[in-house]
Amino acid sequence: MSIETKEEFRPKIVAFCCNWCSYAGADLAGSSRLSYPADVKIIRVPCSCRVNPMFILRAFEKGADGVILCGCHPGDCHYSTGNYYARRRMTLLFSMLDYIGVENGRTRVEWVSAAEGVKFSTTMNEFVEKVRSLGKNVRLEDLRCRN
Repeated sequence: MSIETKEEFRPKIVAFCCNWCSYAGADLAGSSRLSYPADVKIIRVPCSCRVNPMFILRAFEKGADGVILCGCHPGDCHYSTGNYYARRRMTLLFSMLDYIGVENGRTRVEWVSAAEGVKFSTTMNEFVEKVRSLGKNVRLEDLRCRN
């Protein structure tokens, strides 16, 4: 007799965080003991403009269910205008993802400063819940990359 256990879907989230603001905000969230799901994997980048749209497509290809880009607030970028470039790139990427059929809620751009640990935690919790409601990403998943 076998007992079937239904495992709850836990989305895999990749978060690209700029070193100067968002990563520090994540650090503040951790040191303040604010929780967000352990399924959020943070990748620290020097600036949000360093994130090539191909990185996001590759994350989806490797099995990510959602990708979020976090950077400094516009006007507060350590590199002056980096987040403006990132915002333009992501706008174009989102329209391309929409064209190929990836749901709108699987990607997100958020501006989080180093002093906003609460906002970082809240943003991650909201994003994970949104992606959980969408279910597993199968649109861009490369079947060769499965475990």
